[in-house]
Amino acid sequence: MSKIADAFKNGKAFIPFITCGDPDLETTGKIVREMAANGADLIELGIPFSDPTAEGPVIQSANVRALANGVTTDKIFAFVQELRRDVTVPLVFMTYANVIFSYGIARFAKKCAEIGIDGLILPDVPHEEKDEFAPAFRAEGVDFISLIAPTSENRIAEIAADAEGFLYVVSSLGVTGERAQINSNIAGMTAKIRENTSIPCAVGFGISNPQQAADMAKCADGVIVGSAIVRLIGEHGRDAAPFVGAFVKEMKQAITAAED
Repeated sequence: MSKIADAFKNGKAFIPFITCGDPDLETTGKIVREMAANGADLIELGIPFSDPTAEGPVIQSANVRALANGVTTDKIFAFVQELRRDVTVPLVFMTYANVIFSYGIARFAKKCAEIGIDGLILPDVPHEEKDEFAPAFRAEGVDFISLIAPTSENRIAEIAADAEGFLYVVSSLGVTGERAQINSNIAGMTAKIRENTSIPCAVGFGISNPQQAADMAKCADGVIVGSAIVRLIGEHGRDAAPFVGAFVKEMKQAITAAED
C-alpha cells in the first residue's frame, strides 16, 4: 500500500513544495518541520537542477541559489535521512530526468527507498517515456507520479489508468508561478480522471492564496503550492520557517473549510 495514500485519508490534502538547499539545507530542514507541524499532508522536495524547464522565475532563482551554495543530490539524500528521524508525513522528490540519469536510475531509486522517499515527480518526462524510469522505482516501492495538463484531454484516461501515488493535475499551461486567475476546466479534468482511476488527484501550478486553494479543493483531492512558498523563502532567507509555517496553516484551513 502506497504511503502517499495516507496524505489523502483525512480529507483534502495540502501539498507544499520547497527547493532543497535554498538558502541552505539547515533552513530547509526547519521549514519542512514547520510545514509538517502546520498541516502539510505531503511535502514535495525539489532537487535543484541547472535548467529547470517547468519552473517560473521564482523557483528558477531558488535552484540557482541552492546550486551556488554547493547542494548536491548526495547531500540531499543525507539531509532526507536525517529528516526522517522525526518527520513522518509522506515525502516526494520533484526533479528532472538529467539529475536521475547522471546518478543512475536504479541507484537513485534504491537510495530513495533507503532514506524514506515515497514518490517521484519528473515534469520533463512525458507519459510515453515513463517506462524508462517507473519500473526501477516501482521495484523499490517508490511511486512514479504522473502529470496531467490542460493539453492532455485525449490522453487523460490512458495516463490515469496506470497512475501511482497521486495524479498531479497541472492547472495552467506554461511554467510554475503565482497567477491571478486559473482558467482551466479543472472540474472537467478531475471528473475524467475519476472515471478512470480511484487514485487521488491534486492540482498545482499557479495557486498562491487561500481563496484559490479553497476553489481548487472543491473539485480535487488536494492542492499543491510551490512558488508562493519559495517566494517567502527568497524574501526571508534563513528566518523564513515561521513565515512559511503560518502560510501553510492558513492554506490548510482554507482547504478544510472548503469541504464543509
